[in-house]
Amino acid sequence: MDTSDRTGDTRGGLSRRSFIKGIVAAGATVSSVGYLFRGVEAGQAKAGLPGAVERLVTLTVNGQKRRVDVMKQETLAMTLRYKLGLTGTKLGCDRGECGNCTVLIDDVPHYSCSVLTHTVRTSKVTTIEGLAGTDGKLHPLQRAFIEELAPQCGFCTPGQIMSAVALLKVNPKPTRAQVAEALSGNLCRCGAYDHYLNAVMRAAEVS
Repeated sequence: MDTSDRTGDTRGGLSRRSFIKGIVAAGATVSSVGYLFRGVEAGQAKAGLPGAVERLVTLTVNGQKRRVDVMKQETLAMTLRYKLGLTGTKLGCDRGECGNCTVLIDDVPHYSCSVLTHTVRTSKVTTIEGLAGTDGKLHPLQRAFIEELAPQCGFCTPGQIMSAVALLKVNPKPTRAQVAEALSGNLCRCGAYDHYLNAVMRAAEVS
């Protein structure tokens, strides 16, 4: 009588069904590990362990005073997106390489994923949401990016714009090479670099 699994033969005592069951079980184990560590982190925060205590700080973001609870190791990117709801600041690599999370701190561009929130309590932070006027009128760079059809997927666009804003504050009439250098810290997954350069040059011409 054939004792092999109906889904395939038994090679070395292991059937296809047993093999697949093993793969599924392994995947479930890996997934559960993620939830386990999230639970541990949440438990640490509740237990008030060192490094997990939130403190109330006041930040100046887009011209407004915002009071928010932050942990001492919390990055500005996390605070902006998940505490203040300013989701225009995108998280890409989360290790200071892609530039998607670029914001201005005292008018200087910084990767917000590499800045601890508590270090900017006396600074002025500007995000992409703070560029438009109170009447809703777009910043010249924002208009230029639209007119030049600069973005493709748009994920890196906020960081590109913030870097360009910083450049035009100190150099209102840059050369194309200077614009390229200023934006060199911002990676575009779509490769739309020429479009971004065109947009910044357009904004510089009309400013």
